[in-house]
Amino acid sequence: MRQPVPPYAGNAILLREATAAILVVGVLGTLLVWSFWPTLERLAERWSIDPQYSHGFLVPIFAAVILWLKKPAEIAWRPSVWGLPLLGGALVVRWYAARMDLTHVDGACLIVSLLGATLLVGGWDVLRWTAPAILFLGFMVPLPDVINDGIAIPLRRLATIVSTYVLQTFGYPAMSEGNTIQIDDIRLGVIEACSGLGMLMTFLALATAMAIVAPGPIVDRLVLVASSIPIAVFANVLRIIVVAMADVRFGKHHHDSIDKILGWPMMPLALILLWLELRFLRLLFVPTNAVAPLSVPLSPWLERAK
Repeated sequence: MRQPVPPYAGNAILLREATAAILVVGVLGTLLVWSFWPTLERLAERWSIDPQYSHGFLVPIFAAVILWLKKPAEIAWRPSVWGLPLLGGALVVRWYAARMDLTHVDGACLIVSLLGATLLVGGWDVLRWTAPAILFLGFMVPLPDVINDGIAIPLRRLATIVSTYVLQTFGYPAMSEGNTIQIDDIRLGVIEACSGLGMLMTFLALATAMAIVAPGPIVDRLVLVASSIPIAVFANVLRIIVVAMADVRFGKHHHDSIDKILGWPMMPLALILLWLELRFLRLLFVPTNAVAPLSVPLSPWLERAK
């Protein structure tokens, strides 16, 4: 004869499973932090000295917000052994990259390790919930130097040409020589920090975060992310133009302070432009099932015709 199961037995089992899951997450998370601590230190140092990647300090905060906003009402934690090859493969690649002195691979290995650990501990449902936030952490990893130069150099040249043309349109005798804008006796160099790469990465991260969180069709989200590129170029050109006009008006000795001051309003400007674009896309692309077609009763007209 089967013994009756006490009503509190199910709650006790769930409590033991949750305690075990928290324990495993704590131990595995501690090991990952210990293993990738040198990588995190190098990333933080790069963020603090390189203005093109200063947004790296904000990326984990945005990732946490995405994780919170995308949290489902109910989720099942079912550990999956498929996380072991993903986690092990990332650690093996990291070991090989350390031997070959490929430090830029550490950031990618960190992201893959987090995905593998999440799949190992939580399973596929938890991975589907956390994957957007974990992949978003990729914006905090600096690009390899080859890719970085391949993007930054054309951006500097584009910013120089467009800024010179706009200044000429406004009546300034501006001429471009390489990446330098000449206005009378004032020479404004579009240096690496003014290439717009940092602004591009920041705006791309903001647009991606909005596309992940904001509801709407996938087409609207893709358009929103793609539009962050021209918005970043526009904001960078606007910054260069205002700095050049300020140099002509107030003198070159105020250049550094004006340049730093103008850098702060660019992120709110990007948020406003992206929000306006999202609103416009929602008005432009109307779902086909949003409004039912008008029904026209034809039977009375047919009877009258007879």
